[in-house]
Amino acid sequence: MIQPIKGLPVIVTGTLLLLLAGFSSNSMALFEQNKPCDQRGVGKVLDEAKCVGRTVQSFPAADEDYYREMDYGITKDPQAVAKALEPYVPGISPEDAVKAAVIGRNNWIAWSAGNDRLWNKLGYESRGNLDFLKTLSSHPSLKFNRHNRWRYLGLVNEPCFKQASGPNKDRYGLWLDVRKKNCPKDPFENEEKYPGVKIGARGKNIPVGSFYGYASGIVGLRLFPNPDFDEEAEKRWDPERFYTDPSYYNDKNLVRPYRVGMSCGFCHVGPNPANPPKDPENPEWANLNSNPGAQYFWIDRIFTWTADPSDYPYQLFHTSRPGALDTSLVSSDYINNPRTMNAVYNLGARLAIAKRFGEEKLSGGSLDNKQLNEYVGADSPLSDYYKAPDTVWTPRVLKDGADSVGALGALNRVFINIGLFSEEWLEHFNPLIGGKKITPIPIKTARKNSIYWQVNESQTPNLALFFLASAKPDYLKNAPGGGKYLSEDAETLAKGKDVFAERCARCHSSKLPEKAFSFFPDGCVGKNYLSCWNGYWSWSKTEDFKKAMKRIVKQDDFLEDNFLSTELRIPVTLLETQACSPLATNAIRDNIWDNFSSESYKNLPSVGKYTVHHPLTGEPREFDMPAGGLGYTRPASLVSLWSTAPFLLNNSVGDFNPSPSVDARMQSFKDSITKMLWPEKRKGNVQYQTASGKMLPGWVDRTTATSYLRVPSGYVPELLEKVVDKISGGSLVGERGIELGPIPKGTPVNLLSGIDLDRRDGIIDRIKHKAQLLTLLLKIKKDLKSLPKDATDEQAAEAFADLVDPLVKASKCPDYIVNRGHYFGTDYLKDQDEPGLSDEEKMALIAFLKTM
Repeated sequence: MIQPIKGLPVIVTGTLLLLLAGFSSNSMALFEQNKPCDQRGVGKVLDEAKCVGRTVQSFPAADEDYYREMDYGITKDPQAVAKALEPYVPGISPEDAVKAAVIGRNNWIAWSAGNDRLWNKLGYESRGNLDFLKTLSSHPSLKFNRHNRWRYLGLVNEPCFKQASGPNKDRYGLWLDVRKKNCPKDPFENEEKYPGVKIGARGKNIPVGSFYGYASGIVGLRLFPNPDFDEEAEKRWDPERFYTDPSYYNDKNLVRPYRVGMSCGFCHVGPNPANPPKDPENPEWANLNSNPGAQYFWIDRIFTWTADPSDYPYQLFHTSRPGALDTSLVSSDYINNPRTMNAVYNLGARLAIAKRFGEEKLSGGSLDNKQLNEYVGADSPLSDYYKAPDTVWTPRVLKDGADSVGALGALNRVFINIGLFSEEWLEHFNPLIGGKKITPIPIKTARKNSIYWQVNESQTPNLALFFLASAKPDYLKNAPGGGKYLSEDAETLAKGKDVFAERCARCHSSKLPEKAFSFFPDGCVGKNYLSCWNGYWSWSKTEDFKKAMKRIVKQDDFLEDNFLSTELRIPVTLLETQACSPLATNAIRDNIWDNFSSESYKNLPSVGKYTVHHPLTGEPREFDMPAGGLGYTRPASLVSLWSTAPFLLNNSVGDFNPSPSVDARMQSFKDSITKMLWPEKRKGNVQYQTASGKMLPGWVDRTTATSYLRVPSGYVPELLEKVVDKISGGSLVGERGIELGPIPKGTPVNLLSGIDLDRRDGIIDRIKHKAQLLTLLLKIKKDLKSLPKDATDEQAAEAFADLVDPLVKASKCPDYIVNRGHYFGTDYLKDQDEPGLSDEEKMALIAFLKTM
């Protein structure tokens, strides 16, 4: 049985995990020491392809139109693709247009860029919580299988597969999906055309495979023969024990026969809103689109396959609502910050508004990003998005507008974040738990030492062309049964347009009065941005703006090629949304994504003081928002808004419905938009005061059960056992390992996940901060030491209560209310010169929003 450590400071967990991280890294080194090159250290490590002498030319881009039924079948119509790309690549032929789009889509859905190495490593780093080989399986012992994979995990079953009825002999006895005999072969598995990287055991006792891997039965996950699965590992492999025996599958030395690679499609391919599958567990390719984002993803169940509420990692991931994920999870910024995965709509309109509002200045490593003009002719408008030596016009894809170095740089950063050149990436931080100073990953190093990086750079231009051709709005009017939800009352729609023009368009339209652009000369980037923004915001409340905007909204083509966002950075002090997203530090100067954010982003001024609230009492206090890029959020696009509920940047406003049907989406839309415009109807477990002085209910994510941080015995190193033994005065390692806790039910999750271990101010302040953390640890130990051996949840909660305030003080983001903010059009907005809309005006606005 697991031996609990009663009275051990919960926050000491971080220290113990650092010991584990060091051990785990050593254990992985054991697996890798026989590879052709074993350099370690920043700037020295090579990727696996470079190690064995592969070239960029040996990784040809896949050109088979295997996914041709997806995305409304766009690639089946060469003339339509050429017409869509003609404005960006003048004179492009239908044949070349389709080829570019096909290569781009294959890159998005099938290409994992060698990241199977990362996800294999994270399985060990997560102490067995993450195990994609189980996620892919249908063994009877699991809570999930192919038949309930959509509803339980929110993952898209790949067409042409059926559920395993037993161990698959071709897959080392794993219960993996089986390809149907009447389906064509997966062209990406062609080992001759797409030869895999022969390294380690690959090509010896196991196949080499294709560099696209094998299809897995889940869209976006691909299987790769594990180069560490040598003859000794093969002899030890027991597929039944892998599913049923914790002492076997939790062994840190267990080598699995496959590594699992992840493509971008894993987080972005979803059901077509206007052509949803009748059975979401069994979609056809025609029911899927490449761009809507994984709106139904259950991260807590995917990243902790046991989904045990008594495990603290499950409680942490449980704060990610379906469709949301903390993208700084691996390269930890010590902020639990789940955000929705962005849909990719109207890329052309997004580029157009970037040319007006998206000017940025580059410096240092950010100058090394590839730009569109390097791939298109001088006659292409795409060549105008960079001007030497340091100016770029860029969409800002991330919620905080941090990826501000150009469209291609933003795309390449996505691939790194899911594991491209993880050999170097992981040298710059400790994955998942942190505790090590984070340093930037240089683009120059990636280009020099990673063949996968070079291949990826060569393919992202075609990926951009694919989205320019295919990422069109999904209109409710085109969805089956969608017409019944649309108003036919011209007066209501006219009133809705007026309301939208007056209150919404200033942030949610890429078509604006010409004067709007004068407030941001040369982008007005950098230290003066806030003054430019304030001038624009003040003007947007004038009759001058409202009259001009009404004329634009009432034009018949208003929604055509409209991104329905300005992409401007809005101060969180105005939005009043949770501050954890705009406080994310991964892209600030000298942090991991330094090379992928602009100099102008890094020079943004502070938005000032921001009111945050106590996680238990709701008591307000002021928090000084730092400068240097933090404190801003770009407005979300409202394209296809009817299909994207729940709302806010973390999907915290509105009910989630697991069905992708039109009726289910509209049920969620109705509930979500109601709670957006009537904030008093939002879910709450605490009352808090808005900047207007009025009170509202807010939701603080709290643990739903008594939980523990568990370390299975197979992952417990001897050093840690000795340390814990000295702390406790007795042996603590049992059959299942070590258990740290209890963490009482009802504990605000972010109290424990947001301890600031990354202070970057002056050396004196850093020393003071470390001293404060030490004092906090001692206080935790003292307060919890008195807990009896079999402490009840109530006793643990009582002991923990005195620790809440010190933990709030130590937090990097002391903003715990996740569904707060965006009070525009309501009575809760701070601006008294903009009274709330009437119920009639709100209903008219909703009627118009459904048409987007």
